Amino acid sequence: MDAVRTTADKINRLEIRGARNIAIAAIKAIEELSKETKAKSKEEFMKELMAAKEILFASRATEPLMRNAIRWLIGQTERSSEADIIKLKEVVSKASQHFLKILGESKERIAEIGSRRIRGGTTVLTHCHSSTVTYLLRKAKEAGKSFEVFCTETRPFLQGRITARELVEAGIKTTLIVDSAARFFMNKIDMVIVGADAITSEGNVINKIGTSMIALAAKEARTPFYVVSELLKFDPATMYGEYEKIEERSAEEVWANPPKGLIIRNPVFDVTRRDFIHGIICEEGIISPHLVSEVVKRRYPWIFGQ
Repeated sequence: MDAVRTTADKINRLEIRGARNIAIAAIKAIEELSKETKAKSKEEFMKELMAAKEILFASRATEPLMRNAIRWLIGQTERSSEADIIKLKEVVSKASQHFLKILGESKERIAEIGSRRIRGGTTVLTHCHSSTVTYLLRKAKEAGKSFEVFCTETRPFLQGRITARELVEAGIKTTLIVDSAARFFMNKIDMVIVGADAITSEGNVINKIGTSMIALAAKEARTPFYVVSELLKFDPATMYGEYEKIEERSAEEVWANPPKGLIIRNPVFDVTRRDFIHGIICEEGIISPHLVSEVVKRRYPWIFGQ
């Protein structure tokens, strides 16, 4: 269980960031656990997997991609007819590799589709850091398109600097701005492209705090606002009345030595309503957020049975 606890701790301390990276790390931790298991029966093995699930689920509140990945692995193992521990280890390994393959293929597909929306001379605004968004932008650059990107610094952890560095290294003209300047520059922007940490059954998107303000500014300026996301970030719990949990972190991340008595709030994410979203760029194409539940059901029906 050491690999699982170590991974959960790294996720909690933001040493591992980004929904995709977190999901991949969790998958590998589960696979490592299965290799090192001392379980003597399938029942004991399943108890270990369920304990690992609880530890990883507790590491971050707003991570449906990780949760869906872990549910997939456990579901495949539980439904397996195998009872032998060695065979069950193979089931976990194959399920892990299959899920990672799905993630890899979806990333390629999303980048292929999304890069077509970027034309020569376009100015894009993005917020925070999304490995899928930056991959999409690099694909557009590799296709010979000349465009520029504005990216926000993204307080308090400044993930926008990661985005800026990656884009500059890719040879893309990039401008870094403070978060509160998004509206000031919006009239210069042709389209906004952001990632997502979660998608609800209503088609709303949970992403880094500040995303909804940028969406509001984009709507005011009539600038198309796109969300880039795998459909595997859909949270099935929202189908049954649950709200996506919004993680709130320590005040020390905002101000290490504040005046005594000062109240500091530090929500990590916010909700962008579907009415502000021009389209969700996913592995199925560019879809309306109103259709997301239907599309997820068609492509990943197992999500609703977990």
